[in-house]
Amino acid sequence: MRKKYRIEIDASTNYLESQSAPEADRYVFAYTITIRNAGDASARLVARHWIITDAHGKVQEVRGEGVVGEKPHLAPGEAFRYTSAAMIETPVGTMRGEYQMVSDDGDYFDAEIPPFTLAIPRTLH
Repeated sequence: MRKKYRIEIDASTNYLESQSAPEADRYVFAYTITIRNAGDASARLVARHWIITDAHGKVQEVRGEGVVGEKPHLAPGEAFRYTSAAMIETPVGTMRGEYQMVSDDGDYFDAEIPPFTLAIPRTLH
């Protein structure tokens, strides 16, 4: 029987006014990601790939090992939450990407990070 891999990812964001400098086109956002293993096989997050796009269409791609210095291992039903930050040059932007996962059996698969919006308060309705 083939194991089912299902990783659910939720994101929330917060504008960091104290670290931002709008007059210098610097907008900093914290984002909190919750990664939940909704499948029936344990897996480890081994790498990340982010695509960050500002309102002018400028794209930043970020690749690296793990998240916040960790490579969390998630058994079925377990979740991992972390907070990081991103900087863009406009008051509004988006982030999306994927996490590379590896199951305990050695199968590699990608967990898609659905797009989410970065926006200073009172910018979007």
